[in-house]
Amino acid sequence: MAELTYFTGPMDCGKSTLALQMAYTESTAGRQGRLFTMLDRSGEATITSRIGLTSPAIEVTSELDLWKYVVSELTGGRRVDFLVCDEAQFYTPAHVDQLARIVDELQIDVFCFGILTDFRTELFPASRRLVELCDRMEMLQVRPRCWCGEPATHNARTLNGVMVTEGSQVVVGDIGDAEVAYQVLCRRHHRRHVTAQVAAVTLSPEPLPFEAE
Repeated sequence: MAELTYFTGPMDCGKSTLALQMAYTESTAGRQGRLFTMLDRSGEATITSRIGLTSPAIEVTSELDLWKYVVSELTGGRRVDFLVCDEAQFYTPAHVDQLARIVDELQIDVFCFGILTDFRTELFPASRRLVELCDRMEMLQVRPRCWCGEPATHNARTLNGVMVTEGSQVVVGDIGDAEVAYQVLCRRHHRRHVTAQVAAVTLSPEPLPFEAE
């Protein structure tokens, strides 16, 4: 039986790397698939991994009907055994419904890769729908680290190194030193808005979360 699987985790945990590995592994078994992405960090219709792996992909737009696309491929005599959908958090809930229909009615495996929550710790709409509909959700085992060394669980958006909690849910960026960038933090430092840059210029240790006697 085909499955809709959602592979998820915070930024920098290897989601795009795994997406490309999944496509490679399925292809070496003689299966033919299609790769999709949306708003990739490269700015192109490409799945890119931070370790240097890349592959061309089909850009998902709000107007693209994934169900109609796959049906068109099949009726045109082109084989489709699986779909790899990277940056799935940026899709629309309607896209996720289309993917579920592809699995159920066409018996095509769909592998989705994305982030659960945004920089405000709120679920992306497509991620919420994937959690509701997927047959299986897998948390990636490669865990990024916060600047303090603890496992990172939250995604932070920064403006010149300072964490921000307001703004559009979708602003494409990457981990780095750009004016608007992202970094992963543990929950404690996400709650306190302490980014790596803020910690580096702090002259005194973090205050205790309670009054010392």
